[in-house]
Amino acid sequence: MTDSSTPPDGVVVNAGGYTDTLERSTGRFASFAVAFAFVSIATGIFTTYGSVLKSSGPLGIWTWPLVIVGQLAVALLLGSLAARIPVTGYAYQWVSRLANPVLGWITGWISFSFLAIVAVAVDYTVAATVVPALFDFTGTALTSFEITAGILLLQGLLVGVSTKWTERVNNFAVSAELIGMVALVVLLFIVGVVTHKLSTGNLFSRGGIPADGYWSLGTATSAGPWMLGFLLGAFTIVGFESAANLAEETKRPEVVVPKAMWQAVLASGILGFLFLLVVTAAVNDPAALAQSGTPIADVIRDILGSVVGTSLLVLVAIAIFACGLVIVMSGVRLVWAMSRDQRFPGWQLLHKVSPRFKTPLNATVAMTTISAVILGLFSTSTDALFVLFSAATLLPAVIYAITVALYIATRRRLPASAGFNLGRWETPIIVVAVIWLVFVLALFRDSSFEQPWLYVAAMVAIGAVYLIYLLITRGRHGLKMPELRSIDAELDQVGVADDPQDVTR
Repeated sequence: MTDSSTPPDGVVVNAGGYTDTLERSTGRFASFAVAFAFVSIATGIFTTYGSVLKSSGPLGIWTWPLVIVGQLAVALLLGSLAARIPVTGYAYQWVSRLANPVLGWITGWISFSFLAIVAVAVDYTVAATVVPALFDFTGTALTSFEITAGILLLQGLLVGVSTKWTERVNNFAVSAELIGMVALVVLLFIVGVVTHKLSTGNLFSRGGIPADGYWSLGTATSAGPWMLGFLLGAFTIVGFESAANLAEETKRPEVVVPKAMWQAVLASGILGFLFLLVVTAAVNDPAALAQSGTPIADVIRDILGSVVGTSLLVLVAIAIFACGLVIVMSGVRLVWAMSRDQRFPGWQLLHKVSPRFKTPLNATVAMTTISAVILGLFSTSTDALFVLFSAATLLPAVIYAITVALYIATRRRLPASAGFNLGRWETPIIVVAVIWLVFVLALFRDSSFEQPWLYVAAMVAIGAVYLIYLLITRGRHGLKMPELRSIDAELDQVGVADDPQDVTR
């Protein structure tokens, strides 16, 4: 019997012009967990807090609320797209249908470039900072490479063998991160107050950053000190749209996915800022702490002792593993979606779904291998971690800007969806999103992003060669997307009752 609140298998995928291939088993918490794990405040704050202390001082944390407002606006707009085009491939699918398949392919390739490198960036953090701190040894380029490669292999194995077990591992990790971060905020505040180790003056300190020019916007090739603090949130609060990349495996994706996206941003934003406030208030010497490879763990150890500090590192390791796991899974789905449309190199093999595991196994092998190659290219660099994270911060901003611009241009002719509607809030949300994206893209003019821009240029060049090949061999019309239809119309055709109360649950 079909429940009136849940479309029959295939209805949502049919709306995108496809037939059901993947198992539809992802529920509401699993969808939220995918979005939350990709954002992973434990990963982002642990990784970039030291950089913010160096560039902006403790005052840099006050950029975080502004980032949340901007990214929440972006998440709401992307959620509106996810409700109307709930098929695997997210930005690739959205832009292909809103603009044209050529621009859609370019966006898909940029998204793939982002996912391939951010998987390495996240896993490299465990190898370069967390594991050495946990086991008290000095890491080398070789040990970082070996540990990262091992983590990538394990993540690829999980994603390739079982989606259910991948989600179970991720659900556990997200639950642990949520509980652990809340507990840390409470413990740090209580113990800090009792021991008189919290200083509200820290929250308004520049640390070792000179006052001259601190608030300036910067020059044509540099951003001002406080402006660089925005990179803390800009790196962390990304990837929430990964829930949309599992749309064809999610129950009622037109309802569940948009909610998972904005809830992940809001939950991460509030919890992350509370954590930043208590950690920064607990800092003893901001200038000295900025030189540490694990500044967050150092503060925790100072306030709560070595046992809790070590527990934090374990929690961070779990959160980072889950973050990387979700990134690999999202990358695999994108490769598979583009291969299904015969538009990714090697699509003949990569579009297949394993009859045994019910997963895109070949795409998993390809995604894991490509990330391993990127790891090998960066493994001998002394500043590999900075380059990786810089590129992983730049690329999503580019993807969001393209997608939001297309949403603005085409929102009047989008297919209807009862699952998620911005209503009268659409215009102010668009204004906030545009202001935010213009601002954050302007930050990447800083000369420190020269190498990340080169990475982007190299990946775009590689993609351009393949795109030219596609256009020569097939022509522009050969890249036409399957017909897009209204999900509500599909539901009406199969006689599924529209329950307006259900879509708000």
